[in-house]
Amino acid sequence: MIVVTNSGPLMALAKLGLLDLLGRLYGKVYMPVAVYDEVVVRGEESGFSDSLQVKLAIQRKQLIVKEVKNPRADVAALPLHEGEKEVLSLALENKADLVLLDDMLARSEAQTLGFSVKGTLGVIAKGYRTQVLSLDEVRIIFDSIIDRNDIWIAEELCRRVFEGLKNPN
Repeated sequence: MIVVTNSGPLMALAKLGLLDLLGRLYGKVYMPVAVYDEVVVRGEESGFSDSLQVKLAIQRKQLIVKEVKNPRADVAALPLHEGEKEVLSLALENKADLVLLDDMLARSEAQTLGFSVKGTLGVIAKGYRTQVLSLDEVRIIFDSIIDRNDIWIAEELCRRVFEGLKNPN
């Protein structure tokens, strides 16, 4: 399975100490150079601890930094951040099975291009569905997301996803 990630899910999972979830669920995960620059280079400059977690995951070859070889004009013209554009270009080049994006506009554009999309909460939910995480662990993780001011995922969305996991019908 080929998975390409943007910075949002990487930073959120790293802050939560759950970056290894990506490798456990998907094997190797690709990230474009623009995402590396945003998360690791600028993250280190700003002293963010999640940049170290991402750097270690790269060292362990759980995350693979890949350069976009043929940027697409149609993708470059989209009203998205540079990292999101590179995620979509890299996903197209590598015929990705899944794209990890939290931003709603970027998710919509990825779906328009035919990609399956998950965000941070989707990765955590898959962790539960594949029995890597228990429901109690997911509750604690979602509570932590809600309590933190450095992870921008709406409380209502966390509650809705958790209810869906708790009551799958």
